[in-house]
Amino acid sequence: MDKTDLAYLPAHQALDMFRAKTLSPVEHMQALIDRAAEVEPKVNALPMTYHDQAMDAAKKAEAKHAAGKRTRTLEGLAVGIKDESTIKGMPTTFGSLSMKDNIGEVTSPVNEKIIKAGGIVHARTATPEFSCTVMTHTKLWGVTRNPWNLSLTPGGSSGGSAASLASGTSALATGSDIGGSIRVPSSTCGLFGIKPTFGRNPADSPFNLDQYAVDGPLARTAKDMVLLQNVMSGPHKDDMVSIRPKLRISSEVKSLEGWKIAYSPNLGFYEVSDEVRANTEAALDVFCAVGATVEQVDLRWTADILDGAMAHLEHLFGGSLAELVDEDPDSFMPYTRALVEGSRNRTAAEFLEAGEIANRMYAELSKVFAKHRLLICPTTALEAVPADCDGVSDQVLINGKSVHPLHGWIMTVPFNMLNYCPVVSAPSGYAKSGVPTGIQIVGRTYCDGDVCAAAIAYEHERGVQFTGAATRPGFRES
Repeated sequence: MDKTDLAYLPAHQALDMFRAKTLSPVEHMQALIDRAAEVEPKVNALPMTYHDQAMDAAKKAEAKHAAGKRTRTLEGLAVGIKDESTIKGMPTTFGSLSMKDNIGEVTSPVNEKIIKAGGIVHARTATPEFSCTVMTHTKLWGVTRNPWNLSLTPGGSSGGSAASLASGTSALATGSDIGGSIRVPSSTCGLFGIKPTFGRNPADSPFNLDQYAVDGPLARTAKDMVLLQNVMSGPHKDDMVSIRPKLRISSEVKSLEGWKIAYSPNLGFYEVSDEVRANTEAALDVFCAVGATVEQVDLRWTADILDGAMAHLEHLFGGSLAELVDEDPDSFMPYTRALVEGSRNRTAAEFLEAGEIANRMYAELSKVFAKHRLLICPTTALEAVPADCDGVSDQVLINGKSVHPLHGWIMTVPFNMLNYCPVVSAPSGYAKSGVPTGIQIVGRTYCDGDVCAAAIAYEHERGVQFTGAATRPGFRES
């Protein structure tokens, strides 16, 4: 197995090989480091690396495996950690010049779980400033690019995690999702990512209390996604909304025979590109092939629900950043300033109305779930936008029609409003640009096991990505 194959080795297979002593964590770590030296100048997914410490940790893991000692779930595996969750004593910049010298005073709950499970923090992955948008570029770290097509974005806000995985520079990676920030980059980079049920994974204060926000994993395979999700999940002493008992999700392939799946091509109101729609319908054929039945449904949501979402996000998210941005506005990105400006005129009444909108949305969705176990729709309405799109003033066109440059091309926000429904993003195909497209597998409230079982069965039938040159990025430049 050459070094590129090693770099793209599925995480669960690497762990099996560590335990069987047919692969050393040191060899695997070196392959990832060598791969980063090759591709990072093009992609810019890893703004901070800790390769020396990571190799030291890999040597300790190698010794444990070699001695036949009891090993932990992720023992010796390199995990890219998004640069918006803290690790005590290590930098966390949130992608912002204002935080460039910030050192973590505590370790975030999910990072604590990963480190306790033997995961090795070899790098921090790029994020837009304070995770404020779905493109990954900042004044601090520059532009992060999609390895499938360098002119386009890997998405965001977990764009660095997604680009790293697609580039073969991390074995697993973490993300967070407040408007699509796990699912969008999973889609644009050909990955699996789960937005778990709110509270399933513990989170940092104060956004652990924001019902739009969750932490979760991204991975190259569905089984790897479940592996990291099972590590990240469970109650934590510092998060009162983290759900107990811990849910352990199976990674075994299960039959979907008899499952009824609803399909919405546009969630009632999104403009969706022909390529995305065709790839979504091809993905539905895979579900039919494994025994499920698929029925198109009319989900009568309208575009004004996004006004409710922005009222919520601007009121809380923008409001939390206002004081910091006001100190030196020019040091912040346009998308951050726009979020703060949006917060200034928001009212408590609008914030409360956002909750009423979510309840009305769920009243409609619950009719679908009364007859179907899952809902499937595209993750994004367009495969991606330019890597340096500002999400504020740049024009984004779908089928020749202009859409909002931030939320007009992502179909994820409604399920942050309904954040008790778990959602997996899974790859569905490729656009002419070379960039992957994705589907959202939406489950009934708290049914995280269902969406993961569907993703695993889908991948088993469809085939695993990243197994050879034909299913790996080519770092195209146009």
